[in-house]
Amino acid sequence: MKKELLADAPKYRFWRQQAESNGLKINKVDEFYIRRRHNGEVLFAMLEVDADTPEGDKIPPALFLKGHAVSVLVCLIDQETKEKYVVLVRQRRICDGSHTYEHPAGMVDASDDPAEVAAREVGEEIGMDVKPEELTRLIAGLCFPSTGTSDEAMHYYYIEREMPRAQILEFHHKDMGVASEFERITTAVMTLPEAHKLITNINGLLIHFLYLQAVGDYETMKLL
Repeated sequence: MKKELLADAPKYRFWRQQAESNGLKINKVDEFYIRRRHNGEVLFAMLEVDADTPEGDKIPPALFLKGHAVSVLVCLIDQETKEKYVVLVRQRRICDGSHTYEHPAGMVDASDDPAEVAAREVGEEIGMDVKPEELTRLIAGLCFPSTGTSDEAMHYYYIEREMPRAQILEFHHKDMGVASEFERITTAVMTLPEAHKLITNINGLLIHFLYLQAVGDYETMKLL
């Protein structure tokens, strides 16, 4: 396996190009830890950056290089009642070691098409076949959840599908995930207000409001 050098990684090159185009003078980058995929590509990196701002200051040096990610709200609509349900994934996370509820999500490299990654993640995490063109983007630009210490940028999407209630329930309590990526996922189907009470991930909470605003469902928004 050939290990990808940090300087060759698309996410690193994208971050550096963006930083320099916004006026940062990068003097030095020290690598403290790099996690690679099974094929040798850079997945994450802990870096210390010596950089000067256009104003003559030093930028805070800690950088968790993560790249872009997608999050997808999957809304399944009961054909008869028109009641809406979302499909969440439940998995244990490093943030506090607990099981968390989230929307299907995944990593995107700078060279990837976010919509294609989003469609693939929906298939891998909840078992629903989705084409990229079926997804609707919720924010045109990039959204940065942690601007002070990470380059992570989010792409938010949603998809709605009408189906019989029995088919909706088939997405409940499915065992999913990719073993090679250490994923142990269980799906959960619930109403959006129920999901809002369980989700502690800021991206999951934000995507609820973005989706409800996009579809004009302000009555449900009042219940959150």
